[in-house]
Amino acid sequence: MSGITIEIPWEDNLEKGPVGEYIEVIDIDPGGGVAYTPVDLNAPALLATDGLQPSESDPRFHQQMCYAVAMKTIEHFERALGRKALWSPRAHTVANSDYAENYVPRLRIYPHALRQQNAFYSPQKKALLFGYFSTKAKDKKNTPGTTVFTCLSHDIIAHETTHALLDGVHPRFSEPVNEDVLAFHEAFADIVALFQHFSYPGVLRDQIARTRGDLVRQSVLGQLAQQFALASGRGDALRSYLGKEVKGVWEPIRPDPTMLDETSEPHDRGAILVAAVFGAFTRVYQARTRDLFRIATEGTGVLREGDIHPDLVNRLADEAQSCADRALQMCIRAIDYCPPVGITFGGYLRAIVTADHDMNPVDREHWRLAFIESFREWGISPRGARSMAEDSLLWPTETELVKERVKVSKGDFIAEETLSRNAMKKMFSQAAPSSDDPAYQRKALRAAPEQSMAPSSGILTPAGLQMPRFDIWVDADRQAATFHSWLLDEDYRWMTDALGLVVQVYNLPKTISARQRNPNQANVEIHAVRTAMKRGPLGWPEQHMVVAVTQWRAGFFDKKKQKDQDATPDAWADAERDFKYRAGCTLLIDPAGTQIRRVIRTPGTVDNEDELDRMRHYLLNGLSPPNAFAPTAARFSASAEPFALLHSHAGD
Repeated sequence: MSGITIEIPWEDNLEKGPVGEYIEVIDIDPGGGVAYTPVDLNAPALLATDGLQPSESDPRFHQQMCYAVAMKTIEHFERALGRKALWSPRAHTVANSDYAENYVPRLRIYPHALRQQNAFYSPQKKALLFGYFSTKAKDKKNTPGTTVFTCLSHDIIAHETTHALLDGVHPRFSEPVNEDVLAFHEAFADIVALFQHFSYPGVLRDQIARTRGDLVRQSVLGQLAQQFALASGRGDALRSYLGKEVKGVWEPIRPDPTMLDETSEPHDRGAILVAAVFGAFTRVYQARTRDLFRIATEGTGVLREGDIHPDLVNRLADEAQSCADRALQMCIRAIDYCPPVGITFGGYLRAIVTADHDMNPVDREHWRLAFIESFREWGISPRGARSMAEDSLLWPTETELVKERVKVSKGDFIAEETLSRNAMKKMFSQAAPSSDDPAYQRKALRAAPEQSMAPSSGILTPAGLQMPRFDIWVDADRQAATFHSWLLDEDYRWMTDALGLVVQVYNLPKTISARQRNPNQANVEIHAVRTAMKRGPLGWPEQHMVVAVTQWRAGFFDKKKQKDQDATPDAWADAERDFKYRAGCTLLIDPAGTQIRRVIRTPGTVDNEDELDRMRHYLLNGLSPPNAFAPTAARFSASAEPFALLHSHAGD
């Protein structure tokens, strides 16, 4: 049996469990009525041996495995996003049915939570629940009746941890409002699990040797959850994105631009996105290793039969690891450049290209071109895109939005741009107007309890990245209260229009969520204000602020009822609504330059009838049985466990 050592950040106060700053492993088996002894990774004997040796029968190793892989995944996210990871808060209601949130310090992991063929992230419990089951298959790789533990699969642990991390950044990404949302969650989790394999040099060298340097060949690097799939009799892998076996011969899957239009099941649709990302990676890897193959083959480019030289294996492994690390960082960093709701594959491509452009304006290795070409081959493009050129895919800057606004209004560009810059400077130099919104008053008071009951929201300031995670979370509340007050200020009405937000609702549908204290003003939800340290174009670290803003509108499946409700006062508060249609934007702000770097808007505003109808059509026709997300109020509620249903294989 071979194993690998996973290097993770040291935690001074790691307790038995393990229980650390981010993770709390709780090993209780409800089905067996057993609570297993928690592992102590700070025990001298384990420190001396780099932890427990791999063992399928030792629950303490199961605990260690979950902790190590989850922490490695967190490390990748923090490095890519330039900030400490936070889990999504626990929501609850307070007086007058107002919405409030509680801080979640740790993600709980239950290695033996289920006696079933499943493993999933629970947004309600803020926990990862892993199952175990007896094998069904009988072949050379399985013995019927033996137990398979999903908590021993690196890919499954990384996959589920990624679900939790993505939920902490974009909690609305679990709401299926179009055909790509659920598929994106699955694909993104698989992308992280896939490329995280390249973090382990031993595994990487082994796969390079097996594939003779051709990573498009059949390889564990392109197949996820192998043991899970083999034991359940589902074939060589649960989901394979690189190819399939035809009459005993492995054949790579060729890109098919029509496949996306014909695929709706979330896992299958997500597999297309994974294939597109992996295709971009292999393009760059092949370009960077072409010279090595020429040297090794004396210019022919064709390797002789047999094992390749260990030196070549090491050099190819180095290149693969470097390429995979860049690809993984690009994919994770892009989630800050996504709209806060309604993610699409095309929008994700724009996010990847824009985020990388802002960090590396000069793309000497043609990474962005590789992503664009690979996505094009799989038929993935932004909706309504006129061009797939790099400059056409970049999300707009503040200046570009001002030009667009001036073009429509036929105003003065210099005057509008000056107004915009002065407004941003005011945000970072003056206290915002006092807020009369109870929810944001609570946020401001929690961050600064010494203030009065009607506090000013303060000055917009970046958070210190070395602050404790709880302090960062509380400070984000203060930032959200500050930004909320500025957006609702009369002097900033022009900016809300440019950002695709609706504030005044005098002549707009009454189904748009409005403020109780001012029914003529729409609700604006500041989901998050996050400070991140990113590398600038010159390679220097720069502080950025990421702001996610959303609004919602009550939606009804019956178009006549929708029309009637649109004209009925306070119809947005109708508890019998069928769904919520959300719209909004993500802002990338440069605090030092006091300007908005990027504006990432949803396709339509909250009053857009076409986008509302598009979502209605998808909910009524795009979710086909036996999908768990049938368009009924009960099954579409926020209390559902979407990942438990998505990941369940019972009855397959």
